[in-house]
Amino acid sequence: MPNALSIMRLLLVPVFLILLLQEYNLAALLVLVFASASDWFDGYLARKLNQETKLGAMLDPAADRLYIFATLLGLAVNGNIPVWLAVVVIGRDVVLATTYPVLATHGYGPLPVHWLGKAGTFALLYAFPLLLLADIIPGFDHIILPIAWAFAFWGIGLYWWAGIVYVRQVFDLVTSSKPESANVFPEGKTDE
Repeated sequence: MPNALSIMRLLLVPVFLILLLQEYNLAALLVLVFASASDWFDGYLARKLNQETKLGAMLDPAADRLYIFATLLGLAVNGNIPVWLAVVVIGRDVVLATTYPVLATHGYGPLPVHWLGKAGTFALLYAFPLLLLADIIPGFDHIILPIAWAFAFWGIGLYWWAGIVYVRQVFDLVTSSKPESANVFPEGKTDE
């Protein structure tokens, strides 16, 4: 059941992006809210029912990444956010993507989820619906936008901080003398 929710979230990414690009902002916002709620619910179910799996550990952050990417793309194309914001956030994921071949070359799997990455993702996934909401009810944008941008800047800072921590972990792992420490990450959880 939890993995089915994660798969459904993944399948809704293109629906969300199309709605956003077509400027059906309310419908896009509802899909994003549903996806966020199902993200929380699938994690809760997995823990409650003791159904945490390697697949779920990979699907969940993948869905988060895709929603972040789709939202950044849609908001930038529609002019809701400056392009630099999309570049800064996506740039962090590009930097981290370069670490995966390095880890694999040294016999290591993906890095475990770090709380900084979760906090950064959480802040960004709060900022995006608020940015959409400001466009949906422009009469309240003077209240909504400062909150949205506060979440966005905190999210960027935490997201990059987590990225630096991950790069440091990769450096420490590949320069250590014991490749057996690859077993430190048996769940196959990916970075957040």
